[in-house]
Amino acid sequence: MLRVTKAEEHSHTLITIDGQLSGDSIEVVETCCSQAGSSGKPVHLFLHDVSTVDVAGLTLLRRLVAKGVRLLARGVYTSYIVQEISLPGTTSRESTIEDRGLGNESRRGNREFPAEL
Repeated sequence: MLRVTKAEEHSHTLITIDGQLSGDSIEVVETCCSQAGSSGKPVHLFLHDVSTVDVAGLTLLRRLVAKGVRLLARGVYTSYIVQEISLPGTTSRESTIEDRGLGNESRRGNREFPAEL
């Protein structure tokens, strides 16, 4: 399940998502970001209450960042993902998140995060 909201701010468009960034929701988020970007204002994607991001979701987030979308996050799980994707040179580290097992886990589970956090 996914909830997407859009707010037109003075300097940018804010898209907020809640739920799971996986499966069928990938296309919905990509379409919303593309439509928002057509206005010419910068797009900010806020991962507000996202419980799951699968490999397809990570791929989408990387693609959106490459198109200039700014990622924002709330919570340890999504903040870590955004940090890893937003770091310079992530193209050479694309498998980092998947290798650590964070690409398909829910933050609500009994997940131990890497010591670097």
